[in-house]
Parts: sequence; C-alpha cells; structure tokens
Amino acid sequence: MKKFLNDPANFVDEMLDGIYRAHPQVTYVNDDRRCLVVASRKAGKVGIATGGGSGHLPLFLGYVGDNMLDGCAVGGVFQSPSAEQMYEVTKAIDQGAGVLYIYGNYTGDIINFDMAAELADLDGITVKQVVGNDDVASSVVGEEHKRRGVAGIFFVYKAAGAAAANGLSLDEVTRLADKARANVRTIGVALSSCVVPEVGHATFEVGADEMEIGMGIHGEPGIGRTRLAPADAVVDQMMARVFAELPAGSGDEFAVLVNGLGGTPKEELYILFRRVSQLFEEKGARVKYVWIGEFATAMEMAGASISVLKLDTELDPLIAAPANTPFFAHYKA
Repeated sequence: MKKFLNDPANFVDEMLDGIYRAHPQVTYVNDDRRCLVVASRKAGKVGIATGGGSGHLPLFLGYVGDNMLDGCAVGGVFQSPSAEQMYEVTKAIDQGAGVLYIYGNYTGDIINFDMAAELADLDGITVKQVVGNDDVASSVVGEEHKRRGVAGIFFVYKAAGAAAANGLSLDEVTRLADKARANVRTIGVALSSCVVPEVGHATFEVGADEMEIGMGIHGEPGIGRTRLAPADAVVDQMMARVFAELPAGSGDEFAVLVNGLGGTPKEELYILFRRVSQLFEEKGARVKYVWIGEFATAMEMAGASISVLKLDTELDPLIAAPANTPFFAHYKA
C-alpha cells in the first residue's frame, strides 16, 4: 500500500479536517466532523440530506452546498454512518419544512436512515426518503428494488436540490427526486481493485488483461469478467444494457455522466464519452447536458461508469439550474 496518510485509523477524520479547513462554506454539528452541514441555511426551505461510507469522494459529502444538499453523514471507508449521526444532521438542517433523505440502496444505510427518520419523527420533523437504485448490473428488470445506488444518484441530488431551492414543498421535492431516480440508469466497468487504508491490501484481484462489467463501487461482483476490449466495444456493451431499459429515440434528450472510479485518467473518460455520444447520434437523440470526471469514486479503483438520465419538461430545468458546492460548480448558461 502506497498512500499519503498518517495513521490509517485516522484516515477519514484527517480527510474531513482538511475539507473543513479548505471549505468554510461547510461545517459540522454535535462536535462530530462526520456530521457535515452547510454553514448557512435558509428558513422555510426543505432540507435535503444524504450519507454513506467514505472513500467515494466527491460522493457523498461533496454535494453539500448551494442549491444541492444541506447535510451529509459519513461513516468509515465503505461503512454506513450511524443513525445518531444522521439524526444530528437532520435536526441541524430542518428549517420547518421537513427533510428529504437521498441515499444509496445498501442494507446498512437503509437501516440507519430509517432509524434516524424515526428519531426525527419523535421531534416533530417530517422526513421522507428516496433510495437510489440506478445500477442496472446489480439486478434484473422487475427486481429494481434490489439494485445498488451508484453515480446516477448525482442526478437525483441535482433535481431535488433545485426543486428545494425553488421553494417547493417536501411532497413536491420528493416527487421530483423520485422521478429523477426512476429515469436514470448506470453501468460501470472495473479494471483494478482499490486498497482500504485500514486493510492495507487490494480488496480483490482483476487480471492485467481483464475487466469486469458491472462491478460495484465496493468491489461487489459484476455481470461478467472478460478480456480487456477496445474502448468502443466496452461502451457498446455497457450502453446496450442502458438502452434496453431507457430507450432513446428521435428527438429524445438526455443528460450523461461519465464517471471515473478514482484511478482512470480524464483523457480515457473522454474517449468513452466519444462513443456514448456517437450511439445517441445514431438513434437521433440529443445529449443535452454532459459531465465528465470523478463524481463517485471507489478510492483508487481503475474503471468508469456511465449514467444516463432521460429528460422531460420537469427534469430539464432542474438539471440545468445553477449549483455550487465545494466539489461541484454548475452555473446555468
């Protein structure tokens, strides 16, 4: 293991200390650095919170900021935050209009977020939840409730954040967040493992000439391990699964996120997007919004994911709306 760290046991808290020192627009509550919130909050606005394990920057806490999220609880590397941490974040961001939780479909997160919502209810805080499940490789059609939440949750954050900033009610913010969730699909490919600092060695092995389609961001098994193929062939295989569930036809408009998993150069991500764009053109569809870079990583795992959101008249302005966080800036043209 070769990493820039001190004691591996302090990895998460020292990372968080660095974030607070660099970005004063966020702070923490309950004297717990793992309970991150925006430094200033708007009265009467729906609060939006997320959470999950560390090791995925900028997911999850990187999207706390203007017109996106209001708070986030993080756990250890690839570990859920506690219910108590999520509860403290909920209390801090509630401005009288209720709180929406948006998080990935993982057992530990579901249990702890449900417990936090119950604690908040005892305080008279209304909490609703939207659980991201965009990973098409993790379960079949008809059993989408079993799918993992991965990089496509970015679009759910974006839609919900803009809706809340527009002053919509908790019910409406929840409806629009869930609409974004239902219209996004993601598939990934891994080329190598990563190293969890407290473990000190690779989580799994991928051969030098191998790739695994559909591997999860914690190393969960994908749908097949094969010989490494040219970039265009890899994208064709990935997008075939996306288009099977999210058809693209003449005149349709989409937002696309090509996400690096932590160890892939941006140049390679643009090569992948090149083929994605060609496939949409062949179908007569338009890629209206594009993000390329690292949005949901897995430490230093080499690989990438492609997330596709189908736009409509409601979702389009929410995705186009300005937002600004320590790890993300998007201003409407």
